[in-house]
Amino acid sequence: MLPDKDGSSGGGGQCCAHGSAGEDPSVSLFREYLRLKTVHPEPDYDAALRFLDRMAEELDLPVKKIEVFPRRVVTIMTWEGTNPALKSILLNSHTDVVPVFQVFHVNSLQIQIMLLLHSRDGNKIYYFFSPEEHWKYDAFTAVKDAEGNIYGRGTQDMKSVTIQYIQAIRRLKAEGNKLMRTVHLMFVPDEEVGGHKGMETFVTHPEFQKLNIGFALDEGLANPGEAFTVFYGERNPWWITIHCPGNPGHGSRFVENTAAEKLRNIINSFMDFREKEKLRLNTSQCFTLGDVTTVNMTMVKGGVAYNVIPAEMDVSFDLRIPPTVNLQEFEKQIKLWCEEAGEGITYEFAQKHMNQNITSTEDSDPWWNAFSTTCKAMNMLLEKEIFPAATDSRFIRAVGIPAVGFSPMNRTPILLHDHNEFLNEQVFLNGINAYERLIPALASVPAFPKET
Repeated sequence: MLPDKDGSSGGGGQCCAHGSAGEDPSVSLFREYLRLKTVHPEPDYDAALRFLDRMAEELDLPVKKIEVFPRRVVTIMTWEGTNPALKSILLNSHTDVVPVFQVFHVNSLQIQIMLLLHSRDGNKIYYFFSPEEHWKYDAFTAVKDAEGNIYGRGTQDMKSVTIQYIQAIRRLKAEGNKLMRTVHLMFVPDEEVGGHKGMETFVTHPEFQKLNIGFALDEGLANPGEAFTVFYGERNPWWITIHCPGNPGHGSRFVENTAAEKLRNIINSFMDFREKEKLRLNTSQCFTLGDVTTVNMTMVKGGVAYNVIPAEMDVSFDLRIPPTVNLQEFEKQIKLWCEEAGEGITYEFAQKHMNQNITSTEDSDPWWNAFSTTCKAMNMLLEKEIFPAATDSRFIRAVGIPAVGFSPMNRTPILLHDHNEFLNEQVFLNGINAYERLIPALASVPAFPKET
């Protein structure tokens, strides 16, 4: 279908019972949801809540809302099972999306159109508007082109999964299915800014405990090939700043023991390690990005004038560490690098996650067995990986609940947070079919001995 002159092809505001002419109603609903501007720094969460209320009414499911922070609401729809005492299944998704900007940490000379967000720990993230030519269409009009590619922020991350959950449940209920285990659909805010005002806080809330969750599905990534990627763990993000003090002085002299000399030593240590990890990744056929530690220098600070040697210089790194790494030993290595670089060097963490829980992918595990055998029955080839970045799954696993990251998108380039994020409508529809099979399979996992 060719887009209309206004950049859309219709479908906005449609009830799921019907879509625009010739369009599957699920696709129309997906495009309607994409048009809600739940984009940071000021997500329109109220619009999302109204949309979800309507979905709950259409599905005839009770809905509960928990405000974990002011204007940060977790929405839960519940399809009660025939044996509600058993552990439940969680279908998790987040409602927010990232800006349609490029992300840079830059100096003031490079600042053009800038938006400044503050994280809870005081770190600053600079977002820059991408030039219009980087997007084929407005990122919030959900244009569908002649090939059926739907463009918009959130098509992959992760509004597609939200609608796939909803439509799969709609079909199952319409067919008269009764599931043994209760299924909860959870929609959380603020995942894209770290999850502190969303899932990280909610997993400690009494209402979360009442859900009695046994297994969770959450977001994954697209796969450009035929296979579907499944994530059973995540790397730990460490954001670290190294403070290098030194002797100040005039820029015309050879001052000894300067901050810059120490800074160079620190940078060399971190970047040498980076090269070793990069070599491990590139020379092993078994490793994916999630199996190695990535190191990236992201900020350098210090100095006030060309001719003044500063008394302190700072350098910051973004580290992503696999759950297979001994985190205590890794921090000892960082301390050693600091000691070797010079006296007086200290460091501090802006973010330091220590969760090393992973979800079992052994055939003997009942949850994984139900998931993988159902996929196999649909001829879906699975590739198991450690997630290279971070999702809300890490908070779920941290409280002892097995979670799998899975977004049913194959034959699709990975475009989350990128320009021209899109998803083909047929890939999207195939994902509904997948969840229509997976949800009852997981809800039918036999009761464990401790549940009976």
